Amino acid sequence: MGGLLALSRGIDRMNTLIGRSVSWLILVAVFVSAVNAVIRKVFSISSNAWLELQWYLYGAAFLLAAAYTLLENEHIRIDILYGYWKRRTQHWIDLIGHVFFLMPFCLVSIWLIWPWLMRSYRGGEMSMNAGGLILWPAKALLLAGFVLLFIQGISEIIKKIAVMRGIIPDPHPDTGHHVPPAIDEEMRLATGFAEDDARGETRK
Repeated sequence: MGGLLALSRGIDRMNTLIGRSVSWLILVAVFVSAVNAVIRKVFSISSNAWLELQWYLYGAAFLLAAAYTLLENEHIRIDILYGYWKRRTQHWIDLIGHVFFLMPFCLVSIWLIWPWLMRSYRGGEMSMNAGGLILWPAKALLLAGFVLLFIQGISEIIKKIAVMRGIIPDPHPDTGHHVPPAIDEEMRLATGFAEDDARGETRK
């Protein structure tokens, strides 16, 4: 298990470096957008290349930082009841989700994107907009995003098993949910959690 944990730490360091680095692309995208707007208003000059560069930069930040988001446990959870389960139950949910949903989804996406990217690269596919950019780099970003997410999924599975076996401490012991306080209380009342808490306090 020691070798697998070393692999996991290496993956985490790589995706942390990439995630923190590409976050600056949002600032670059904002700068490009502002300069493009000023030039368009002042000099009545515009270019589709500049417009497309903005979504290239934003797409790069979003796709390449997806793995880092998973590492930091900041991805959006659909199940708002997740935060009410015991931590061990949450570990099982995460592990099953990673193994049976995240990993297959990433593999299928990589398998489908690769020939699509190769056709675009070999054909020198360009944007349909006049003066637009070449398209294969954007498709390459999509492939890179799923590859990084798949690799991070391997790291998360390793860590999850190690945590459940008591080998390493839980890196996210206070994992909860993203429900606002008002909705949170309504959910607790609706699901009976508030009543259970009250009975627990009475027993004390």
